[in-house]
Amino acid sequence: MEFLKTSLLLLAIFMAFLCSSQGYVFYVGGKQGWSANPSEDYIQWAQRNRFQVHDTLVFKYEKGQNSVLVVYREDYYKCNVENPINKYADGNTEFKFDRSGSFFFIGGNADYCQKGQRLIVVVLAVRNESQTPTPTPSVPGNPPLLSPPSESPEGSPSPASSPAGDEHSPAPAPHGSAPGLTRPVVWVLGVGFGVSVVLGNFVGLYI
Repeated sequence: MEFLKTSLLLLAIFMAFLCSSQGYVFYVGGKQGWSANPSEDYIQWAQRNRFQVHDTLVFKYEKGQNSVLVVYREDYYKCNVENPINKYADGNTEFKFDRSGSFFFIGGNADYCQKGQRLIVVVLAVRNESQTPTPTPSVPGNPPLLSPPSESPEGSPSPASSPAGDEHSPAPAPHGSAPGLTRPVVWVLGVGFGVSVVLGNFVGLYI
């Protein structure tokens, strides 16, 4: 039975490693994608999800007709498209979170932004497993257009000053050209690995 205990221990270590290094892939807006006239407010979409470090956002839109801008907080509320931190226009933009905090996205057309093509994502802070999980934060709603608020919307967490925790720090660029493995896939791989280890040890007893 000793080999079985060893195998289970190896499986647990392997699963913990995979889960800590992989994240979910979120398709912004669901079926509607990154639209100039969204049927669902992107703030509401974000509030229905829980974002963590290593998760990836995928923006799907028509190349040449739309784009994604990563902007500072004040530019988000003003729908200012003239001072982006990063701009993407490939039609299938992927953005991976490598830190916690607030991220601000708007469409590359100011009119689109004013119609609702903008998104705030609050990525949860990394916690130790022994600590109580952080509840999903509510994302600040959209204030009246073209009039940045003097303080954070009531009832909402105060977003980080900028996409990188500083109003003049750049946000991370998207990683890779294909979505990362989602957690269900990671579990399947982990279980397969564990089964192979157990079978290998079992066969070894009779060779």
